[in-house]
Amino acid sequence: MIIEDWSKLKIALEKEKLQNKKIVFTNGCFDIIHPGHVQYLYDSKSLGAILVVALNTDSSVRKLKGETRPINNQTDRLIVMDALKPVDYVTLFDEDTPLEIIKTINPDIITKGGDYTPESVVGADHVLSNGGKVEIIKFVPNKSTTNIINKMA
Repeated sequence: MIIEDWSKLKIALEKEKLQNKKIVFTNGCFDIIHPGHVQYLYDSKSLGAILVVALNTDSSVRKLKGETRPINNQTDRLIVMDALKPVDYVTLFDEDTPLEIIKTINPDIITKGGDYTPESVVGADHVLSNGGKVEIIKFVPNKSTTNIINKMA
């Protein structure tokens, strides 16, 4: 379900928590969806009952990846992410980091890819201080958006 209004997302997730469902959160650009992304999302979802994905807005992606990105605009990325089986909720964030959305929704678990350490995950302190966990998901080798773009060039 696409919920761009964080206050509405928070209410929806509070209802899920009342049913003792663990909320898993992850974020990223997810520009060109590939098998590595799909495995990452399945692995993230396996850690709880509800998976929330926060996508970087187009302007946020440009800050991170450069002026030629994203390849797919944020509306298209929302639609594709929402259609993926492991994803329960998808939203956008425009800030440099997802800290504010993490503080707003208070997930039980944050996941990030294998290029992170638990100490480097934005929002880890907040989640850990609330009794939650930070999980690092292993990368699927040789699967990345950059590899896809380079093959096309």
